[in-house]
Amino acid sequence: MWEYTDKVKEHFLNPSNVGEIENPDGVSDVGSLSCGDALRLTFKLDDQGRIAEAKVKTFGCASAIASGSALTEMMIGKTIEEAEKISNQHIADYLGGLPKEKMHCSVMGHEALEKAIACYRGTPIEEKEGTVICECFGVTDLEIIKAIQENRLKTVEEVTNFTKAGGGCERCHDDIAKIILEVQHKPQPEEKQQLTNIQKMRMIEETIEREIRPSLQLDGGDIELIDVVGNRVMVATRGACSTCKSAPITLKNLVEAKLREFVTHDLVVEEVSK
Repeated sequence: MWEYTDKVKEHFLNPSNVGEIENPDGVSDVGSLSCGDALRLTFKLDDQGRIAEAKVKTFGCASAIASGSALTEMMIGKTIEEAEKISNQHIADYLGGLPKEKMHCSVMGHEALEKAIACYRGTPIEEKEGTVICECFGVTDLEIIKAIQENRLKTVEEVTNFTKAGGGCERCHDDIAKIILEVQHKPQPEEKQQLTNIQKMRMIEETIEREIRPSLQLDGGDIELIDVVGNRVMVATRGACSTCKSAPITLKNLVEAKLREFVTHDLVVEEVSK
C-alpha cells in the first residue's frame, strides 16, 4: 500500500472546488477514462485579471483527485502569468509529497493547467502525434521525452511513475530505456563560465527568491540561505517546512533541482539547523 500524507487524504476525502464553471475563460480536458484517470479544469478571471474561480472534475485515484483539488487552490488569486509557473512538482509539494508511483497525477494536473491557459489565450497547444510507445496507456515518445526533460528522469521506473508508460504489460520497457539514453546523450549546452563565489551566491539568492520561495510559501513554508561553500549550498527550512516530514524530498526535488537548473549543475543542497 502507498503511504499518503495527511494533506493528500484531506484533498481526496474533501476535495476543493469540485464542479464546472459556466462560461469559463479557460477550459481543458486531459487524461482518458480508458486509461484510468481523466480531469476537466475550468477557470474564470475577475476584473483585475486574476483567477477568481477554478473548478475541477476528476475521475481517478486518490492522488488524481487530490492533485486536481490542490491545483485549484494554488490557482485562485493568481494572474495567468503567475499561475502558469505552477509545475507538477509544485503540486506534489503543496500536498506534502506524493508516492513516487503516483507522480503522474501531478503531471496530469500541470498538463490541464497548460491547456486551460492556452485555451484562454486562444492559442491551443499544438498536439504533436509522436509514436505510441506504450500501447497499454497510449503514451507517445514525445510525452516520455517531455517528462524526462522536465523532471530529470533517469530510469524506466521513474518514467512509469510520471507517465504510466510501461505500467501495464511492460513490453515497452526496452523502448523507454532507449529513449532515456537518447535524451541523456543529446549534446548539452556548453557549461557556463566559472562563477566566482559572490556571483554564485547572488544567483542562488535570486533563484530562491524567484523560483523556490513562492511555491514554499503557498503552503506556509519558507527557506533561508545560510552559506555557500564550494558546490555545497547550506539552507535552513522555516515555517511549515521546518516540521514537514517531506522536507528532505522538497530540498532534493525542488530546491536542489532548481538551483542546478538556474545556477550550475553540480550544486548540492544541505539542510542545517540555525
